[in-house]
Amino acid sequence: MKLTTKGRYAVTAMLDLALHGDKKPVSLAEISERQEISLSYLEQLFSRLRKHGLVCSTRGPGGGYRVSRELSEVAVSEIIVAVNESVDATQCGGRENCHSHGRCLTHDLWEGLSEQIEEFLSGVSLQNLIDRQRVKAVSIRQDLQQDQLMVQRDINNFAQS
Repeated sequence: MKLTTKGRYAVTAMLDLALHGDKKPVSLAEISERQEISLSYLEQLFSRLRKHGLVCSTRGPGGGYRVSRELSEVAVSEIIVAVNESVDATQCGGRENCHSHGRCLTHDLWEGLSEQIEEFLSGVSLQNLIDRQRVKAVSIRQDLQQDQLMVQRDINNFAQS
């Protein structure tokens, strides 16, 4: 399976953005802290997401990113494709050279699996993910953890001054 951390992180970051970007733009630093993804990696991913029209950015103080379309119109498969990922279960990347003399015996099986995965991910939108109770619970937990970290930093800064 060729879905690597790039695709997983892109979907995670877009879901975080969808959960937090309804009132104001979200900075990559906020996403980085909540999702424990390096800021430089997020910058690379969001450059690609912006080029594919999935996010828009606002510069300056209070700036950040927003999802550029309705959440129900952004499929998980689009996010994965935007960061140059594919969900391909074949060993040959679909080139049919998986065996020394061409196509292997199980090529059709793995190609069919790839098609099923693509179809599934095309049918799941950011809104579908947000509507899941577990996603909401995880997001609330992450927000609380981030708030606790900020309070602890404030206490440490106050104690040092």
